[in-house]
Amino acid sequence: MKDKKSQNIEKLGIYIHIPFCKSKCDYCDFYSLAGAEGRMDAYQKALLTHMKETARVAGEIPVDTIYFGGGTPSYYGDKRLRELLKAVRKLFSVEKDAEITLEANPDSVTFQSLRALRRAGFNRLSMGLQSACPAELAAIHRAHSIEEGDAAVVAARAAKIKNLSLDLIYGLPGQTEESWHNTLEHALSLQPEHLSCYGLKVEEGTPLAQRVAAGEVLPDDDTQAELYLWTVERLRQAGYEQYEISNFAKPGFASRHNLRYWLTRPYIGFGPGAHSDFGGRRYSWIRDLEGYIKGVLEGGELLESQDLIPQRERGGEYLMLRLRTVRGIEEWEYRGTYYMDFTPIEQRLQEFSAQGWAEKTPEGRWRLTPKGFLVSNQLIGDLLERQREISLSELLPRVKRLQEERNEG
Repeated sequence: MKDKKSQNIEKLGIYIHIPFCKSKCDYCDFYSLAGAEGRMDAYQKALLTHMKETARVAGEIPVDTIYFGGGTPSYYGDKRLRELLKAVRKLFSVEKDAEITLEANPDSVTFQSLRALRRAGFNRLSMGLQSACPAELAAIHRAHSIEEGDAAVVAARAAKIKNLSLDLIYGLPGQTEESWHNTLEHALSLQPEHLSCYGLKVEEGTPLAQRVAAGEVLPDDDTQAELYLWTVERLRQAGYEQYEISNFAKPGFASRHNLRYWLTRPYIGFGPGAHSDFGGRRYSWIRDLEGYIKGVLEGGELLESQDLIPQRERGGEYLMLRLRTVRGIEEWEYRGTYYMDFTPIEQRLQEFSAQGWAEKTPEGRWRLTPKGFLVSNQLIGDLLERQREISLSELLPRVKRLQEERNEG
């Protein structure tokens, strides 16, 4: 492993997508496949080849987060996962204290596999529990039971995993206020260091979307809002700090990799559907397992999209992503980085503040409140529109001046 001590270098995150699942959940729109186990070895070869090629571009940039997402990475087998992590460490400049996360489902982990992964260097486990109600798990076709979830947590602790995150979903089919409260209390009894609590979203093209179109009724927006606000307060009482709309952590256990996305820091992704933001360029790989394998091993087309991101668009990302976090945004951070006027943005934030949607901290940072987080898409969209108006108002005089110069010439 290479060590890099310079604090002036922008550090890098690595995301590795494992698209294999035992079964597909009705709400999931991530690129994942059930019944494709026979392609795991070919995919492993493609991943290793792709990482070797990309490492030449990354050079000596320090890597401080590695994230194995899916799909269900734990279903891929600990041997393949350990081989991938070993390759990353050999090819990239991975820091000694790097955060290395594995997503897992309770039915695809054992004490033996988790112990082997922890010894290989995995130090953070993100487990998808989703609910502590059997009927709700069945309604979304989750493959595990509540008992399997509890046993997986016990196995993780026995394997000496000290950074455990649990995923939960509110707004599930048939869910009530009481069942959600029971789910959250059950999760708290397992004493995780981190909790991700997501409101259910009906994504186009999923089986759940087809069920809703056929007439199935889900908890409405007002119900989800009540569940969310109760969750924020309950987790605060339990000692969890909210650091992003859906994420809560004990002090010192916020996900460093996920913060990388919200703080617009660079990352490189591997696997079908994976995204990257590196070298001022954003790009993604095709959402097709066979196409990805062929593209890497035989030289076929891999890119789904790629864009060079201009500075002003980065300014929009700053607003959009930072306002998802409790850290929020700050005037001179915005002015100094993107060279844009913050005054109209702040005026709008003051209007949001009067509605209880935003607040200014004693340190001078603007952030959304929990009530603001509930309508964050609308609020952030409003600010982005205000930013576009600012850009246009700054551009028009320049265009007019150029036209005058042309006429004079």
